[in-house]
Amino acid sequence: MAWPAIIRYATVLVLLLLPPPPCATEDRLVPGKPLSPGATIVSDGGSFALGFFSPTNSTPAKLYLGIWYNDIPRLTVVWVANREIPVTNTTSSPPALSLTNASNLVLSDADGHVLWTTDVTGAAAGNATAVLMDTGNLVIWSPDGTNLWQSFDHPADTFLPGMRIRIRYETRAGKRLVSWKGPDDPSPGSFSFGGDPETFLQIFVWNATRPIWRSGPWTGDSFSVQVQFQMVISVIVNLNVVNTKKEIYITFSLSPGAAHTRYVLTDSGEYQLQTWNSASSAWAVLSEWTGGYCSRYGYCGPNGYCDNRWDGNPSTCKCLDGFAPANPEGWSSGRFSPGCRRKEALQCSDGFLALPGMKSPDKFVLVENRTFQECAAECTRNCSCVAYAYADLSTSRIKGDVTRCLVWTGELIDTEKIGVNAGSETLYLRIAGLDAALSLAWFKFKENPDDRPLMSSVVFTLENGSTTLPAPNNPGHYGQRSSDLEQIRDRTENSMNSLTLTNIEGR
Repeated sequence: MAWPAIIRYATVLVLLLLPPPPCATEDRLVPGKPLSPGATIVSDGGSFALGFFSPTNSTPAKLYLGIWYNDIPRLTVVWVANREIPVTNTTSSPPALSLTNASNLVLSDADGHVLWTTDVTGAAAGNATAVLMDTGNLVIWSPDGTNLWQSFDHPADTFLPGMRIRIRYETRAGKRLVSWKGPDDPSPGSFSFGGDPETFLQIFVWNATRPIWRSGPWTGDSFSVQVQFQMVISVIVNLNVVNTKKEIYITFSLSPGAAHTRYVLTDSGEYQLQTWNSASSAWAVLSEWTGGYCSRYGYCGPNGYCDNRWDGNPSTCKCLDGFAPANPEGWSSGRFSPGCRRKEALQCSDGFLALPGMKSPDKFVLVENRTFQECAAECTRNCSCVAYAYADLSTSRIKGDVTRCLVWTGELIDTEKIGVNAGSETLYLRIAGLDAALSLAWFKFKENPDDRPLMSSVVFTLENGSTTLPAPNNPGHYGQRSSDLEQIRDRTENSMNSLTLTNIEGR
């Protein structure tokens, strides 16, 4: 036999004797076939992989069981199982992930010590399977198709399309995004993102227990935004709030064919919308909610508000009507935390000023089953009530009470003027010295021409100080001026990144 033939024969023989590479292409784990370091489970469409990873170059390597994007060149982990207990990988004691006959995923070391488990209870013993879906969701399915457990219910730092960030009404329990401790440390950090368990109506980012950002109360809107990056990447994000009798949650979906897009809570506390830019092989930050001064919780202090400007001028802190800076010298030098105090004490007969385009303050009380007129009356007859806001939720995904009456009795914290867009509403603020009848007449004059009082009634009120007017109707829609829209369009087209509101719709 010639040497070339012998070499080819020997090469083939060696290849046949070598074990197959530890890389599985199946999308599932079954009992009796554990997953070890070096092997992966890949979702059916190839978008995600499940396996062991090491974020650092420590020796011996600390391993975590996680899920990451499989079809991009940069390791981007979206879920981690054993965040608090990394595994030390050695040849004599490799970890393994197994699916037990009791339908539980169990991560253990070579000595059998359980490091992490799914804790499925009540499932009948049988041929369950753990499947990695092409959404990035790891699901344990029973033989009859029942979902016994899923990773989407136990998020890490990433909010993926189809995932739900929820709070259950009965227990006030909900899952939060929790940041990594550092860029290379998946252990739980100090920042978290989730729904407010006290009100069920707003979203927070916390640093430990201290709020650092707040979405504002839900106004009933679901909305779709088209986000563009450097005029190259375009993706439509459809964000929905769903309210049932048992829970309230937020979820989102993407336009068909969109690049990988996710919300992520970074280790420094930024809540970002990111999309994968294949041209630069990097994540592009499309939007960020916790970066600016106005986004900081309570930045302008009690009874102050941050005026978000659309005319090119910088945003700034201002006092609400009827208030003045508590520390004028500090206020003029940019120290806003003391906030504002009333110029005059309130009287029970004082009226309310309508402030449209606001993100309503925190620390409200929800009064259920009230019409707009009843909400206004609820605050008017309570001398301690300093403000109220109303929203009609009848066109949203909600079951039960479709009204949303909020009242405030103390200091107004974390208020913003955000213009007329999704999440904004009219805040009705009690003003010292404002005659109740005059404020009502002015409100009706501004909102609906059909409801404007006769001029003779206004003159009579001015001459006599008070009069009796009928209860107000529901507030009319406050529309943004076309010139304002042109300013927004000009500003976003000239920026590197733009976020354009394309549709606001009740769901």
